[in-house]
Amino acid sequence: MTRWTDAQGNEIDEEDRGLVYDMTTLVNRRAALGLFGGVSVLTLLAACGVVPTPTTTSSASASPSTDTGSADAAMTEVPDETGGPYPGDGSNGVNVLDDSGIVRSDIRSSFGASTVTAAGVPLTIVLTVRDAATGDALSGGAVYLWHCDRDGAYSLYSDGLTDVNYLRGVQQIGADGSVTFTSIFPGCYAGRWPHIHFEVYSDVATAIASGPIVKTSQIALPKEASEAVYATTGYDSSVRNLAQTTLAGDNVFGDDGGIHQIATMTGSAAAGYTAALTIGV
Repeated sequence: MTRWTDAQGNEIDEEDRGLVYDMTTLVNRRAALGLFGGVSVLTLLAACGVVPTPTTTSSASASPSTDTGSADAAMTEVPDETGGPYPGDGSNGVNVLDDSGIVRSDIRSSFGASTVTAAGVPLTIVLTVRDAATGDALSGGAVYLWHCDRDGAYSLYSDGLTDVNYLRGVQQIGADGSVTFTSIFPGCYAGRWPHIHFEVYSDVATAIASGPIVKTSQIALPKEASEAVYATTGYDSSVRNLAQTTLAGDNVFGDDGGIHQIATMTGSAAAGYTAALTIGV
């Protein structure tokens, strides 16, 4: 029910409510809608100096709970995607995961016998991994991440790069659920939207042993940042390739527009970018 008070907070007896009472009664009837149109009843009541004050409702009629417990912490699981033809995890020829030096945060340079470093606009990649059912950080897990260079070529596989292993690395997921890789902005090659591959493992030991994979998916890079980077020196072919593809038409992201895989970007082509994405697995 509603208490009726005047501007001083004094309750008004029913017989003294007059026009205000009548107006509210009318508003509660469908016939009154045509009289008041889009004018709010609160506006009309305020003009009369009277404001209806709702009383506290009982638990039986209370509004739905806004509790933010574990059920509300659940998140959408990131889609499973192909690892592509150049994973370097032993599933398609070469396996870099068991090489000494693969566990690292800066993946710009090769390790081992090769000393080749990938050139390109700096890119920091921050991937936060959470349990999709609970929202809890997947601390202690591991991420293997890889992508093409600015020419759209992949180390270990592409012509001239079979002895190069840059732009690949494994890291343990921290207590906050995140891993951070220092890399370069990948190019755009024909037929694919700009992207980054990753695999999630239960821990580093499982990753370097090419054990069971928890999740294989990809990160999509936004068009605006990609265009800015591809306008710089060294990304010439990417300008043409990006213009000939769309996120909706991509054979990986096209089914849902990459809605759960598009990175949030900060920075600039001149200073370098940071690509951040939180995923549920």
